[in-house]
Amino acid sequence: MPNIVLTRIDNRLIHGQVATQWTSSIGANLILVANDEVAGNELRQGLMNMAAPSFAQTRYWTIAKTIATIHKASDAQKIFIVCENPTDVLALVEGGVPIKKLNVGNMHMAEGKRQVAAAVAVDDKDVEAFKKLRDLGVEIEIRKVPSMAAEDTSKLFI
Repeated sequence: MPNIVLTRIDNRLIHGQVATQWTSSIGANLILVANDEVAGNELRQGLMNMAAPSFAQTRYWTIAKTIATIHKASDAQKIFIVCENPTDVLALVEGGVPIKKLNVGNMHMAEGKRQVAAAVAVDDKDVEAFKKLRDLGVEIEIRKVPSMAAEDTSKLFI
C-alpha cells in the first residue's frame, strides 16, 4: 500500500505554503500533483518545480495515471498528494487510492461559489464531493498552514 502522508486541496497546487510548511511538517519526500491539466503542461510544472523543496521529488500525473500507478510506490516514498478540487480527490478515492485524510487549504472564490471559510469557497458540486468523501470515511479538515488550528468542517456540507 502506498504511504500517503496527506492529501491536500489547494487550487494553487505547489506554492510557498505547500513547499515550505506542509511538506516538511508531514515529512513528505514526494509531492504528487494529481491534475489532468497540469500533467500535460510543462510550463506550469516548471513554475511549480521552482517552488518545490529540494528534499522532495515532484510528479505531475493525471487522475487516471495516479489511480493506475500509485500502488507501485516504494515504502520509502512518503507521498503528499495535492489536488485542485474535491471532485478530483473523490475520483482518486473511488478509483482505489487509499486516501484517509484530506486537508482543505485554498479553494478560491469564483463565479457560482460561496465563501465558507477564510480561504475556502465552494459550489454545489464541491459540497456533493465533500459529502461523498466523508461518507467514504475520509477524515476532512480545513487548515491553511500546519501551525494554525483546524477550522470547523461542517460548513463544507451546506
